Amino acid sequence: MDGQQKKKIEFNIIKNDSTDGHGGFGVGALSLENVSPVIIDVEAGEAVVDVGAMHARSAVEKGIKFLPNKEEVPNGKPYWLVWVAIERRAEGPYYAGVTACEMTVDREIRRGYKSLPEHVNKLDKALKRKIMVDHMDAKSKNVLKEFLVKHDAGMWERSSDELKKQLS
Repeated sequence: MDGQQKKKIEFNIIKNDSTDGHGGFGVGALSLENVSPVIIDVEAGEAVVDVGAMHARSAVEKGIKFLPNKEEVPNGKPYWLVWVAIERRAEGPYYAGVTACEMTVDREIRRGYKSLPEHVNKLDKALKRKIMVDHMDAKSKNVLKEFLVKHDAGMWERSSDELKKQLS
């Protein structure tokens, strides 16, 4: 790639024309290629990227029937699904949108709790470059911060003060 063809990381229209120019289904659809779902295991204090979460098929979600009421899953293990959107500016890429959604899973009864509308809305907010992680518990905020810094310290440094404030 020469300097003229450098790929710009941003909100893209479908990367490769999946319609081969015929103008059918999917034309003009937004690509989610610059958003990554990060799953935080609250008890273990671990964070991993799991692209399966884009379609509610992460390792945590597989084989679980999700119920809309948290009370129906009293022994659910807590998780956070964090949507991380990356943007690029002249200085380099940064974490532009970061939003978190609650989720619980009880493997024993194969049930869990999550609010699908909340998950979709938070994905949308991350795509719109919003920072919404203030409601997370302190331990999970720290896990997320460490994960983002370890993934790319430069991206963390270039990120907004709002993100740093909400995760401090």
